[in-house]
Amino acid sequence: MKQSVFREDFSLIRIRELEVFAHHGVMEEEKKNGQYFYINAELYEDTSGAATTDELYLTTNYATVCNYIEYWMGEYRYDLIETVAEQLCRDLLVKFPLLEGVKLEIRKPHAPIGQKFESVSVERQMFWRKVYLSMGSNMGDKHENIRMALEALDAEKHTRLVKQSSLILTEPYGGVEQDDFLNNAVMIQTLLSPEALLNFLHGIEQRAGRTREIHWGPRTLDIDILFYDEMIYESSDLVIPHVDLENRFFVLEPLCEIAPNHRHPVSMKTVSQLLQELKQKV
Repeated sequence: MKQSVFREDFSLIRIRELEVFAHHGVMEEEKKNGQYFYINAELYEDTSGAATTDELYLTTNYATVCNYIEYWMGEYRYDLIETVAEQLCRDLLVKFPLLEGVKLEIRKPHAPIGQKFESVSVERQMFWRKVYLSMGSNMGDKHENIRMALEALDAEKHTRLVKQSSLILTEPYGGVEQDDFLNNAVMIQTLLSPEALLNFLHGIEQRAGRTREIHWGPRTLDIDILFYDEMIYESSDLVIPHVDLENRFFVLEPLCEIAPNHRHPVSMKTVSQLLQELKQKV
């Protein structure tokens, strides 16, 4: 899986050795008595607006972040600092919308270890991922099915609905006789892994009454993951980039409207180039 890397257009805000008292741990005395933890945080965001205007509201206030970390560490209790790092990363990215990524080290200098040691720590890095989706419906109220899907994406706290194309009516693909499809393309940001995102999207499809009986057959709602960052990914349930997207007008036309310059990570061709090549084939 491709890892996020530091981008030149991100700024990095560092918080070092933030001391907080909390009750995380497996042992009963840790749960009861608590102990001091030390947090190292790296906050990634675009601070160009704040740097130009000198306006605080255009950047993430690190004092507010420190207050939130202290509150969060005291409010929740977990056995493992691995869980602490994972959940705190997610909640920081949801709580502070200007952040694009977070790297946390949760340091535990008073861990129950018999030997002499300085500290035990767990480090976790998490970024918002840019994902492109294709949606289609050709059963029931097509417009309502698409609307419901967009609403569900926007309501999930670990996804952000960023951009959507206009709706287009297209002929069915795959040779099965059926009604025309209503299609669009959507750009989201997500904290979900590819597999977790796929499961979430399947849940939205099921809410619309989707069944999987005929390959390329009619459906109330179909949501496909086209691109996930620049990732190349394959499992038994999911292939990214989506297979055969370069041969599908109903995918490329709306996608070109919102992401003409996005590059396919295998062919390295832009979406607009793929669409132009497909037009030349027919």
